[in-house]
Amino acid sequence: MALVSWGKPKPGTFSVFMFPSYKGHLCKVALFFLSLMCYCITVLVNVTLILIIILDNQLHEPMYILLCAFCLNSLYGTAGFYPKFLWDLLSPVHVISYSGCLLQAQVLYSFACCDLSILAFMAYDRYLAICQPLKYHSIMSKQRVIKLTCFFWLTSFFTVSVTVFLTSRLRLCSPYINRPFCVNWSIVSLACFPNETLINGIVANITLMIYISHGVFIAWSYMYIIKRCIKSIENRAKFMQTCLPHLISMSTFIMTIMIDIVNNRLSSKDLPEALQNFIAMEFLVIPPLMNPLIYGYKNKILALFYHETV
Repeated sequence: MALVSWGKPKPGTFSVFMFPSYKGHLCKVALFFLSLMCYCITVLVNVTLILIIILDNQLHEPMYILLCAFCLNSLYGTAGFYPKFLWDLLSPVHVISYSGCLLQAQVLYSFACCDLSILAFMAYDRYLAICQPLKYHSIMSKQRVIKLTCFFWLTSFFTVSVTVFLTSRLRLCSPYINRPFCVNWSIVSLACFPNETLINGIVANITLMIYISHGVFIAWSYMYIIKRCIKSIENRAKFMQTCLPHLISMSTFIMTIMIDIVNNRLSSKDLPEALQNFIAMEFLVIPPLMNPLIYGYKNKILALFYHETV
């Protein structure tokens, strides 16, 4: 369990959060180097893919612009998790200020929401490309894609800001937080008076429904795409090249998010602490690392890069 000082008696006073302790010096060192390696690889593959897309004019197309935004968002999300997590692994005292905890919750939640928005936009892009090819270029212009991507990121950031602001108004009465990083619901669960969290629960559920609708939209898009691809060999090849990576990426992300939500809301004390921590960190570790590899190799972007440099 993690330790946190009593709730803030007035605005501007910071509370201190302490993360779960990892027993054994060797275990902490091994986990630190494993996490550092994972973070370095995540940054490397995402930055590589971003640079390839930016530097190659042939890749300045809507699908690759969205992929670039996807990678940028991964860098944003992991920057909100890894540096503090790595610092805590080497530190004997695992603390974070109250404002720092709220900031981390803001970054991690907005990262997750923006990821789902970009996945929905990618599904719409593939739907237009395969099911409405004659309308594709008139609807999915480069400028429109960039503007809508920025809009989705700002919308996600603002939506999460509302929930974090509501959380900042609560007085906290428990000294413990059961996660290796700060997320909104873990902070809300520490409130002195549960009846004060009613509005937090309502806003959180509305936000959850909004982003569940993104998942429904993705499923609806792919129903039409698969229906169209069954009838055409050419569309089947296009589906395998561009849609399959998206489906794998989407499935991985949604699965890790749903597991985290269930664990966060209905966490069982019977589960080992190490397993609970791993479940909590899945959506911050697996999708940002795997997505560039899935998209890069399946879409042959990295192959193109290697061909040009040889």
